[in-house]
Amino acid sequence: MIKKPINQNDSYNLEILNSVGYDYEFNNNPINRLINKINTSKMSQENKTKNLEMLKQEINSIENCKLKENSNKIVFGDGNINSSLMVIGEAPGKKEDLSGKTFVDEDGDLLIKMLLAINIKKENIYTTYVVNYRPPEDRKPNTDEIKRYSIFLQKHIAIINPKLIILMGSTAMQALTGLNSKISIERGKWKEVIVKNTNYNVIITFNPSYLLRVPENKKHSWEDLKKIRKKIDELNLKI
Repeated sequence: MIKKPINQNDSYNLEILNSVGYDYEFNNNPINRLINKINTSKMSQENKTKNLEMLKQEINSIENCKLKENSNKIVFGDGNINSSLMVIGEAPGKKEDLSGKTFVDEDGDLLIKMLLAINIKKENIYTTYVVNYRPPEDRKPNTDEIKRYSIFLQKHIAIINPKLIILMGSTAMQALTGLNSKISIERGKWKEVIVKNTNYNVIITFNPSYLLRVPENKKHSWEDLKKIRKKIDELNLKI
């Protein structure tokens, strides 16, 4: 389903404007719109922070979850909550489980290098996982776990509301796109995914942990990274 643009060239009278709940001032003097933008940005920041904390509590309160029962900490997400770029990995590992942070082990070091290769610092993006608890023995999340946590993932995406999403690994691909095909077939292609009635530009690439095991595929990831950089430049995004 493709979201159609909405015609916003409507006329509003004073009564309707006042009913929205904002104070409007009409005069012949120029309005300092910069102050309005700053206030709106501040409210948006506070709202995001509040909604993220509520989502974290919602995930942390789930019951009858073997992932949660076998983990030390929830690994929710971290980074710049206002970033235009969101990276979604598969699942936390041992060090992430202990620290509560995303991508802190060897795969995290590789992710940092991958991002720096296209002039992006990890702290300038937002990172999370398909599931927020470490699977036993670092196995892949199963279909039921992916399905259960995909509800939270969609809420997470809607709150961050990025311009671009990088899905790292087949689990992330399955969770957000529903695709069960080989990642080698789907990687490197921009797709549109609708989450909470909003379209998102999504690209699939290999997970850093996979690249550590199969380093010969780093050349393919580099091709994907160049496409990501190109899209960022095309959209004139500041990351």
